[in-house]
Amino acid sequence: MFVWICVYVVKYLGSDMEEFHGRTLHDEDSVQNLPVLPHIALILIPGQTLPLQLFRPQEVSMFRNLIGQDRTFAVLAHSPDASGAEIKAEFGTTAEIYAFREEQEYGIETVKIKAVGRQRFRVHEIRTQADGIRQAKVQILPERILPDPLCALQLLPRLHIHTPQTKPSQTTPPQDRCSQIYRQKKIHCASMTSWPPWVYALYDSKTLMSRVKKQLHEWDENLKDESLPTNPTDFSYRVAACLPIDDALRMQLLKIGSAIQRLRCELDIMDRCTSLCCKQCQDTEITSKNEIFSLSLYGPMAAYVNPHGYVHETLTVYKANNLNLIGRPSTLHSWFPGYAWTIAQCRTCGSHMGWKFSAVKKDLSPPRFWGLTRSALLPTIPQGDEGVEGSRLLCL
Repeated sequence: MFVWICVYVVKYLGSDMEEFHGRTLHDEDSVQNLPVLPHIALILIPGQTLPLQLFRPQEVSMFRNLIGQDRTFAVLAHSPDASGAEIKAEFGTTAEIYAFREEQEYGIETVKIKAVGRQRFRVHEIRTQADGIRQAKVQILPERILPDPLCALQLLPRLHIHTPQTKPSQTTPPQDRCSQIYRQKKIHCASMTSWPPWVYALYDSKTLMSRVKKQLHEWDENLKDESLPTNPTDFSYRVAACLPIDDALRMQLLKIGSAIQRLRCELDIMDRCTSLCCKQCQDTEITSKNEIFSLSLYGPMAAYVNPHGYVHETLTVYKANNLNLIGRPSTLHSWFPGYAWTIAQCRTCGSHMGWKFSAVKKDLSPPRFWGLTRSALLPTIPQGDEGVEGSRLLCL
């Protein structure tokens, strides 16, 4: 249904970029000195694609030099405090350039870059060089791989002898058949302990991934499981990158060093944060979880860069409420070929919320949708028996 758009949505920066292969990974707990990406307020998630368009001479020179080295730079995770003022970054993510193009127009040098988040880090020190480029001394944070709590039991020879062999139906899809056998083994292992099976399921990576996938299929009915990472760590980061959450929640996910705990928090968010409101006035509902859909290969939310170099993390939804449209539709520099964009503002406070995209060709589907910028949205837990704000999320 959306194939035509998905093929081209990542090509608005141009298709003639120089591409690099391989990847740079630093040793966990090692200390590295990396140049800092300037003028970008973004909490980058490992695995997330970051498009950049830079034209300041200092930035152009910095990235030109990086191409001849390991192509890695630091993206600091800036987040505002309660008063809205920016606080000093303590964490961040390394980013590696995988596509690059340098061009000149009207005497101005510009570089267009595609980078991808690699590893989390903690900031030790930031200093400014004579040329104005900031260098960050950072420590690469490890990913804790937690062992299966039932792995010791699964190694027992007698367990394999007495494991019940219930054959799945022949009409059951192969993937569901494997999941059914996996659950049977887990239930049998748990029966030999003092804890019920559901306790272990709370910390089982395959079970958690399966539950998250069900939520993702609600966002994109055409989603193929084969397109998702099979590794729990990579999968948890893919989900974190596409969740429409504010910086406070995203920062908490970035700090978590275990895929299992990260998946548990993401499930909690997906289950309970069903409404998205204007971040400025907080009471104005803009859209709901049921309206989210995927129009990009990266999921329902991806980062896009405009001609001025500003990066917008944009969430695609079918319908949005309480928005006013400003100006006339335009196809100039549209992120989605075949669609014209119109600026959208909150009807209550006038804050910039994103854009309405309308098809200029009759054969495109959907004929219209909304692209809402993550920085303008506030995820909200509906009121319940717990009180006005409900119980706290696992992340917090």
